[in-house]
Amino acid sequence: MALFLRPLASGAPPPAQFRRTRTPRAASSSVDWTKSTDAEFFRGDDTRPIMLFDGVCNLCNGGVRFVRDNDKNKRIRYEALQSESGRKLLRRSGRSPDDISSVVLVEKDGSYIKSEAVLKIMEYLDLPFPQLALLLRIVPLFLRDFAYDNVANNRYLIFGRTETESCEI
Repeated sequence: MALFLRPLASGAPPPAQFRRTRTPRAASSSVDWTKSTDAEFFRGDDTRPIMLFDGVCNLCNGGVRFVRDNDKNKRIRYEALQSESGRKLLRRSGRSPDDISSVVLVEKDGSYIKSEAVLKIMEYLDLPFPQLALLLRIVPLFLRDFAYDNVANNRYLIFGRTETESCEI
């Protein structure tokens, strides 16, 4: 647990358990997913973050409806993890294109996963959610992610899947 409390050396990248991730720079022989997706998803006129979610999960679809209803200024866009765009954005975030284990919030400059993504999404919503996110940041990351993982790992069992096996958004 001490790993969570150590200060970062200046210039050193944050450890993986800090859920904000910078998009990794690709080697010359592989695709630079940041560069290849910037023009497609973060055009000059639309740099809103994109919420990636499990498109066949009832809990996740309910979460998207909740975010959509509480985002009157439409500050967040949505994409299913299973879509081709979702797979590209997962790669941009340094994750496997088949990883549907977590909600991901992709911004132009980086990505957030698990509880960090949920709290960052709350910051974009209407009142009182940004204040609630600030309050929830008091809870240590490992506890927030432990709770997140328990719900995420049992989401199909508890909430089920969509009947059509396709995303409603």
